[in-house]
Amino acid sequence: MIAGWWRARRGADPAAMATALAVPVAVVVAYLANDLVKSIFDEARPCQVITSPATIQPCPGVGDWSFPSNHSAIAAASAAALWLLDRRLGAIATLAALVMGFARIWVGAHYPHDVVVGFALGAAVATAVALAARRWAPPVVIRLQSGFLRPFLTS
Repeated sequence: MIAGWWRARRGADPAAMATALAVPVAVVVAYLANDLVKSIFDEARPCQVITSPATIQPCPGVGDWSFPSNHSAIAAASAAALWLLDRRLGAIATLAALVMGFARIWVGAHYPHDVVVGFALGAAVATAVALAARRWAPPVVIRLQSGFLRPFLTS
């Protein structure tokens, strides 16, 4: 996210800067949406259900539900929003998200469908937020570039 902001800062495109500033916002909104969905479903984690063999990491307590994966939603949200900003950063973030999703399954914290739904929800929400920012926030960026935030918004 910092690399995306830095690249947008060096360019003179207010839409790119609006998108860069929206990436962390998109991740937070995706997390909140995922948490809302998670509150509807009470799916026990694999490490709570499958007791043998032992899992790699300690299992969260009962009440910390599995479906959908918050980690996957956050990772996919980051990747999706970064894709809209810079393809290379998006590709790197996508690879990292896939590795993280696999790791969540590997350590017994999530079922594969938890990760897939987390990816889909996070990517969908973040894409909507980032596209909205790209469309409607450039005038705000232009206004802020003339104030004391100028060094953070342009080079």
